[in-house]
Amino acid sequence: MSENVVILGAGSGIARAVAQRLAARGCRLLLCGRDADELERNAADLRVRHNASATAVPFDALDFDSHAPFWENCLQQCDGRINGVLLCFGTLPDQQQCQRETASLRHAFDVNLTAAASVLHPIAAHMESQKSGWLAVITSVAGDRGRQSNYVYGAAKAGLSTFLQGLRNRLQPSGVHVLTIKPGFVATSMTEGLLDPKSPLVASPDAVARDIDRAIRKRRNVLYTPWFWRGILLVIRSIPESIFKRLKL
Repeated sequence: MSENVVILGAGSGIARAVAQRLAARGCRLLLCGRDADELERNAADLRVRHNASATAVPFDALDFDSHAPFWENCLQQCDGRINGVLLCFGTLPDQQQCQRETASLRHAFDVNLTAAASVLHPIAAHMESQKSGWLAVITSVAGDRGRQSNYVYGAAKAGLSTFLQGLRNRLQPSGVHVLTIKPGFVATSMTEGLLDPKSPLVASPDAVARDIDRAIRKRRNVLYTPWFWRGILLVIRSIPESIFKRLKL
């Protein structure tokens, strides 16, 4: 039996790359996001390329009151059973703007933390009662230690990682797998103009998608992708605070 998988933030580069891999192995996909036209184009591509079942579903992460009805709609479309959820939405805020404007700071937290926790609330409850399934959520290596250049983004992602850690602890007895995904630099539209795509530290969405697909199937708890970011962050976390606070990072 094929798996029913919901992808939240399905328009992102990483989400599209993972969707290709899930469709190739026969998953039925609900592609969820705000841009209906883009989602329908992506769904049509999956149907043609992989003969997959792919449906575009409207979803607004910041419309918190819509999250529970949205999830019920997903369940109805999948006859009451959803095997997996991949959460990919997020935003990379301008740190200096967040320092100047409270509204920008709040928006960064709302998108990267509050919205994710809100929509995962009904999803986790369903998975727990179903006693099966998996949740894979993208956070960031930026959440491993606060740096002056992006601590607002990092703090939101750190909060999400901690939320997922607790969720993993809660859902383990029910047999539900929770995967925390911590990408490093990835060449996507969100980072366009900020990164050199030729840098050895910058990964392609497809390379990250390969790691995510493997981690889901192997029921990994935490994924650093590409793999070398685990070592990089181990070094960064080990720097004493008395030294770290003086660094320009």
